[in-house]
Amino acid sequence: MSHKIKVAFFADVLIRDFDGAIKTVYQLIDRLPTERFEYLFFSGMPPKHDFPYKVVKVPSLIIPFNTTYKVSLPRLAHAKILKELHRFKPDVIHVTTPSLLGFFAKRYAVKNDIPIVSIYHTHFISYMQYYFKGVPFMIRFAENLTEKVYQKFYNRCELVYVPTDFMIDKLVEYGVERKRLKQWHRGLDTELFNPDRKDKDYIRGLTNNKKPCLLYASRIVYEKNVELLFEIYDEVEAEGIDVNFIVAGNGMAELEARERMPNAIFMGYIDHNELGKLYASTDIFIFPSISETYGNVVMEAMVCGCIPVIARGGGSQALVEDGVNGFLCDPNDSSHFIEKIKLLLNDASIRKKMRKAGKKYLPLLNWNNLASIYFSDIEKIGMSYKR
Repeated sequence: MSHKIKVAFFADVLIRDFDGAIKTVYQLIDRLPTERFEYLFFSGMPPKHDFPYKVVKVPSLIIPFNTTYKVSLPRLAHAKILKELHRFKPDVIHVTTPSLLGFFAKRYAVKNDIPIVSIYHTHFISYMQYYFKGVPFMIRFAENLTEKVYQKFYNRCELVYVPTDFMIDKLVEYGVERKRLKQWHRGLDTELFNPDRKDKDYIRGLTNNKKPCLLYASRIVYEKNVELLFEIYDEVEAEGIDVNFIVAGNGMAELEARERMPNAIFMGYIDHNELGKLYASTDIFIFPSISETYGNVVMEAMVCGCIPVIARGGGSQALVEDGVNGFLCDPNDSSHFIEKIKLLLNDASIRKKMRKAGKKYLPLLNWNNLASIYFSDIEKIGMSYKR
């Protein structure tokens, strides 16, 4: 290759480990082959750690209904961003999200005939029932509007990486052209996430007992259907099921969660190293969310031997073969979760079978292979459109 492919990368958030989407982004950034590519990043929430690439800071504003996020406002730095883009002369534009920043990048790409790639990280349409639960008559309107946003944005992309065939079908249902969508799994760091990291001393130091452990590990936000988690906890308490209830993560609903589940063990945010040990040292993974695009935490738990009992909904349901490597439950019925929890607690043979089935995914989740696919595609697209 005579010279490097230049990629302008637009991401509202670039804070490492901020959420599942950003964890995926960093799996690519950390493997960026600098001998073949040059990347320039644009972000409203830039990295807080030492970052080896140039980042153009975009003005941003806190979102009222989710104060952990900021929305990027590229119009406030229109001239600055355009100056950087004109100087850089990108061959490809990567946009993480159809946000204000994402549409700014899309408009620039269309105007200058530059191909766009994206990864479908967040299933925004499923959030509408939570954001508008106080005004339910607005939910369908908001969903229709989101579908139009999907069509307008993703149908201008050269390539969109989607984690499961289930999600591809959903996007096609929303009006996105199938020819633009490519199935691309999410990988795992199998050094951190594997069943051999089970540590009895660690979990007993945390719980001060030898009881089985139920685990929820994710952001504690309402769009994760945490109200169902509260109901599951209430039934565990009411029936006197002798377990530890552990919650790892933080978020907007954390204060209410602590009030609603007073006997649960709250760990707050923990890093990947401890999270892998926690998964491997607990027994059952409870996940009520139906808003996932993929559900990294479900796969992380499964390959560590923490059996998933999750809601039948969203992209994460595609990761669980009901009755084989976990259970799928009615997302509106806590008693269905309790039934499966009790079955697992009372039958060691089912637990053993499901853990063995979950371990089979480990060889398929190599991030090096997935990153290689991504960079190969970027290279082909960049060379095809190179002016």
